[in-house]
Amino acid sequence: MKTISKFFHFLYIVWVGFVFISTMLFFLPGLTLPFLFGKRFSWIGYKFLWIWSLTFSWLTFIRYEFHGKENFRKGQSYIYVSNHTSFLDLPGIRLLIPGEFRPLAKKELLKIPVFGWIAQSATIIVDRSDRESKHKSLEKLKKILTNGISILLFAEGTQNRSNEVLQPFKDGAFRLAIETQMPLLPMVVIGAGKLMPPGTVNLRPGLIKLYVGPEIPTQGLTDINQLKTQTFELMKEMILQNSKP
Repeated sequence: MKTISKFFHFLYIVWVGFVFISTMLFFLPGLTLPFLFGKRFSWIGYKFLWIWSLTFSWLTFIRYEFHGKENFRKGQSYIYVSNHTSFLDLPGIRLLIPGEFRPLAKKELLKIPVFGWIAQSATIIVDRSDRESKHKSLEKLKKILTNGISILLFAEGTQNRSNEVLQPFKDGAFRLAIETQMPLLPMVVIGAGKLMPPGTVNLRPGLIKLYVGPEIPTQGLTDINQLKTQTFELMKEMILQNSKP
């Protein structure tokens, strides 16, 4: 039985890989071309990203469940902050967030076949080992916010490979929030790491839950560490409360 189970698991992994590449190629024009024409048409690219995320979910039997969508304020630009446990976080976050936004993405994503082209178009790429690259990416994010488009940052800076609920947060999102006085909107992804552990392709079908927390205003705030601690404790509590059987 174990041999049969492993065989079907292998077939599932191959199927997910096929779905990922083939659907990316199929939607590639819609996922890249709109960004070549600037912010006037970039929303079309994000609409295609939503369609791709839904298609990927259906065909791979990886389902996403959303909670707290009432915390999105229509017409408000946000600095979204999320935990990060797996590649599977990304389709769920795209399905959750209404409208257009810009994620900050590490340069390593450019190496992923097909997806790298899309990341180049739809995200702000940063080389985390280069201080100048970090500075330039934050300046680009500020400009995007002033244009009325929300941004997304993974507060931990990378996928959580530890046994802790959350890794320590990086300063970037909170420094940006203080400097722009834009509100933070925290969200957490629960269950993605179990279906696809960080750094592996050992996928399984199942349910991933995403929760949106209450808006965190930043008007008048000047202390980055205070804001970071407040957000960390809120997101940690969201994960602990909603991870219970």
